[in-house]
Amino acid sequence: MLPNLITKTITLQDGRQITIETGALAKQADGSVVVKMGKAMLLATVVSKKEAGEGVDFLPMSVDYQEKFAASGKIPGGFLKREGRLSDYEILISRIVDRAIRPIFPDDYHADTQIAITLMSSDEEVLPDCLAGLAASAALAVSDIPFNGPISEVRVAKIDGQLVINPKPSDLEKASLEFIVAGSLEFILMVEGEANEIQEDEMVEAMEFAHEEIKRHCQVQLELTKEVGKEQKREYNHEKSDPALFDKMRSELYDKLYQSVSKQIANKSERSALIKEIKEEFVEALGEEHEFEASLIGPYFHKIHKEAARNFTLDTKKRMDGRDLTEVRPIWSVVDYLPSAHGSAVFTRGETQSVTTCTLGTKMDEQMVDGAVISGYNKFFLHYNFPGFSTGEVKPNRGPGRREVGHGNLAMRALKKVLPSEIENPYTIRIVSDILESNGSSSMATVCAGSLALMDAGVKIKAPVTGIAMGMISDAKSGKYAILSDILGDEDHLGDMDFKVTGTEKGITACQMDLKVEGLDYSVLKEALHQAKEGRLHILNEINKTLAAPKPDLKPHTPRSFVMMIPKELIGAVIGPGGKVIQEIQKDTSTTIVIEEIDNQGKINVFSANQDNMDAALRRIKAIVAQPEIGETYTGKVKNIQPFGAFVEFMPGKDGLLHISEIKWERLESMDGVLEPGEEIMVKLIDVDKKTGKFKLSRKVLIPKPEKQEPKG
Repeated sequence: MLPNLITKTITLQDGRQITIETGALAKQADGSVVVKMGKAMLLATVVSKKEAGEGVDFLPMSVDYQEKFAASGKIPGGFLKREGRLSDYEILISRIVDRAIRPIFPDDYHADTQIAITLMSSDEEVLPDCLAGLAASAALAVSDIPFNGPISEVRVAKIDGQLVINPKPSDLEKASLEFIVAGSLEFILMVEGEANEIQEDEMVEAMEFAHEEIKRHCQVQLELTKEVGKEQKREYNHEKSDPALFDKMRSELYDKLYQSVSKQIANKSERSALIKEIKEEFVEALGEEHEFEASLIGPYFHKIHKEAARNFTLDTKKRMDGRDLTEVRPIWSVVDYLPSAHGSAVFTRGETQSVTTCTLGTKMDEQMVDGAVISGYNKFFLHYNFPGFSTGEVKPNRGPGRREVGHGNLAMRALKKVLPSEIENPYTIRIVSDILESNGSSSMATVCAGSLALMDAGVKIKAPVTGIAMGMISDAKSGKYAILSDILGDEDHLGDMDFKVTGTEKGITACQMDLKVEGLDYSVLKEALHQAKEGRLHILNEINKTLAAPKPDLKPHTPRSFVMMIPKELIGAVIGPGGKVIQEIQKDTSTTIVIEEIDNQGKINVFSANQDNMDAALRRIKAIVAQPEIGETYTGKVKNIQPFGAFVEFMPGKDGLLHISEIKWERLESMDGVLEPGEEIMVKLIDVDKKTGKFKLSRKVLIPKPEKQEPKG
């Protein structure tokens, strides 16, 4: 018997349809839906415990997006032949969904919650990442889990001057901007994407366009919730409360905390020490025996401190470290800091510091991407490391977490837009950012340090890229708001917006935005973007003092590269039988040679540590690919001798017949003792047989013809 299915349909502007189906699969989960578009199918499930854990005062939620290889008719690589840990690509999609979903849960909901999104079937013309947020929200919509949704996510791109929702992958190559936008019926929640140096107003236009589509998705989910009968959500009580304690703490601590913020201490450690002292004094004054709930002291203290810090900024238009709202912390930077690296830079902004390296490799160093949906090779990648000591913490090194993957991806997208073309830059490029200090956006420090390291390495980027993290504090009742440039870590926690923008002098290359407040007006968003532009240009001016353009040449120890194109039919000659020829050249000249077919031509890329070896390899290759010309003279090597002449290799892989009559002017009766195998001789190409293509050589034409002697008598 078929299950009772409930299905809702969303029709996109171009006629394509998205369907949301529930009632068939994973019915023991609290909520379960299948989202379809074309042949792509995503199963989203959500499960949440009824009660919160003891002492938990936050939402312990995990979001996992995974692509099954069978969805694309593939078998995973590796020994185990099964899906393993999430790939970076899957982690990035999980993060995007998490950042959109988490803010719309009630603040006092603290039960363990797990959202799982699985790609079960793929479609070459559908990118599943822009459906994952919709699927997660729809699973919540058909559950009894409390959440202030629904929400949805879409991809918006500008292709041939037109904004498009959820474009086909083949069309994205032409896009001048591409953002994933998440939002609810009322407001935008999250934005992440990249662009080709666009202007701020163009970005806002794309966000508004995406939001109109998101509203339609949310309306369909509300209808789905009603049809399923899940309008009434479960009751819960996950937070203890002690109004008497909160009133006591606020009356005694608010003014003290406000005064501590007003001291505008620039140093993070000193600021933290002062706040800690105020808290300890209050706890000590309470004594060991009191009637209040002790576990609430920490959360209440944080809440009151947050209120005091926010009000100070709204009242005075000043910040806790003494800066004005638009002021960027002091910057210093250096390049060529690491003498053995191909390119290196140190970028320091306030208490945030990145040491970044740029390494140039060959095609052999490309990153192989073997995913269920996306496969291929990547010639530019950026790795971001965030050790515990950067924030003065003791933390074991367990490899990059989701935060590191996300921050590195944002910096990579920002810098990718200014890289030279593959013809101009044949190298595989790896950027590594090691964060040595962190108080404020270290991902934006990575962008700045990455620009400097690329230019220090001599990579001819189109323009340097800088980035800035913006914040905002707002009060809905009074209508007051303050937009903060170059936010501190503390300002990130107490603010309503975290907005990272990167770009060149010409425009925006990437952005990442998370909103924690409802109803942000687009005029405020535009103001934030233009304030971010001022900050970016200020930072650009600062790094230009260190290095304003790529260095004219590579470092002496950087591998040199040379690209040459050859006819496709000569690729085999350079490679040789079983790779023998190319392997010999690489061994003899200590070079790395890569050959590939591009646009019906052979592309040869030679990498060498010095110019002499490069020249030697190029001579060998040019000799192989050179075309024989009638009338040209060559140095040949005798390969074997026959009664009628000798076969001579006059070019690599090309043998010609030196007939017995073409060896000397004098008549030779036999080949005995005339030539030896392996002997080098000068020959001239005198003809090519039009039918067989065989080469005819002559030696005698290079020898002066003896004068004819008159007979004696």
